[in-house]
Amino acid sequence: MDASDRGRLLYRLADLMERDQVYLASLETLDNGKPYSMSYNVDLPFAIKNLRYFAGWADKTHGKTIPMDGEFFTYTRHEPVGVCAQIIPWNFPILMMAWKLGPALATGNTIVLKPAEQTSLTALYIAQLVKEAGFPEGVVNVLPGMGETGAFLANHQDVDKVAFTGSTDVGKLIQLASGNTNLKRVTLELGGKSPNIILADADMDYAVETAHFGLFFNMGQCCCAGSRTFVEDKIYDEFVERSAERAKKRAIGNPFELTTEQGPQVNQEQMEKILGLIKTGQDQGAKIVAGGKRPEGLPGYFVEPTVFADVQDNMTIAREEIFGPVQQLIRFKKLDEVIERANNSDYGLAAGIFTKDLDKANYLVNGLRAGTVWVNTYNALAAQAPFGGYKMSGHGRENGEYALSNYTEVKSVIIKVPQKNS
Repeated sequence: MDASDRGRLLYRLADLMERDQVYLASLETLDNGKPYSMSYNVDLPFAIKNLRYFAGWADKTHGKTIPMDGEFFTYTRHEPVGVCAQIIPWNFPILMMAWKLGPALATGNTIVLKPAEQTSLTALYIAQLVKEAGFPEGVVNVLPGMGETGAFLANHQDVDKVAFTGSTDVGKLIQLASGNTNLKRVTLELGGKSPNIILADADMDYAVETAHFGLFFNMGQCCCAGSRTFVEDKIYDEFVERSAERAKKRAIGNPFELTTEQGPQVNQEQMEKILGLIKTGQDQGAKIVAGGKRPEGLPGYFVEPTVFADVQDNMTIAREEIFGPVQQLIRFKKLDEVIERANNSDYGLAAGIFTKDLDKANYLVNGLRAGTVWVNTYNALAAQAPFGGYKMSGHGRENGEYALSNYTEVKSVIIKVPQKNS
């Protein structure tokens, strides 16, 4: 198949998803619990844009001619890796599926995609759209199942690459499976405990609201959530007060109501994990200034938007990924101190900085060990910008031109020539 035809098929799939946007968004909310307004206005448009972005790359990724020493004509080919197992999480099922499909299909690979067992419905529907778009049989295969299915793919000798988004513990198992079998290529986008640093000169109203969004977005079930909010000492007390007020106003309820900001957690297991960590935070001396329990009179797996003050770096809630609507506010005094403390984590997925002083911002940017650093914004993601982590947040990058290299092998072709004339 011509590369331009691969791009045409990806454009067609994006068009079909746009045609069925209301149905897909409804299915996503039904399956996952996130507000419909978010499924329709965020997840679907971003997924569609992602497929169109990589459709444009299909006939623009290629090798180079190389001026090799000696009487040789040398060039490189970018060839598909082969069979790619793609294992996606339950927090952003459609969007993560698009992040995986786009670069893999643009570069000519075949896919076996395993959706999370909690949220398989949209992947199965998109598989129908793949067929309708005209992809050849066998190019995209959706394989629902429990964790054993993912393990089967990670250990399969005929799988050439695994792309996984999910927990760090499972990511380690996938890396181990690669080493124990055929050394298949692996890219991992894993957990995070991302620092969000608020300097005293930041716009207070904007910083409070954006830090709130950076944590509570998607019910806190976001790998890059700003879950360690470091606030400069001079403004700490006011920031705590305002953050608590904002959390108490967050609209929780039926995710199909358009005014709802926060739906239920994905399942009972996740809800109970979050509530357990909230109790641990209290037991270790952190102070709850908002939320802290299940909301009364609201059936379902809901957790109140929770804000902790007086959080210390060694507390469990400041070390472990909660993956829920729980904001931790941590006091700091100096820039060098906050850089050291922010980096004192097993993770390095993302970070945020709020300040009007660009010199301070650049100093912090250069010191933070994180794959993405946002300045005066948070959760700003797009198909064009690479995303991935340092340390135990994984390796490899999704999105942007960088993602293409995950799905291609580079072949050097060296041809003897009788005489070079250049």
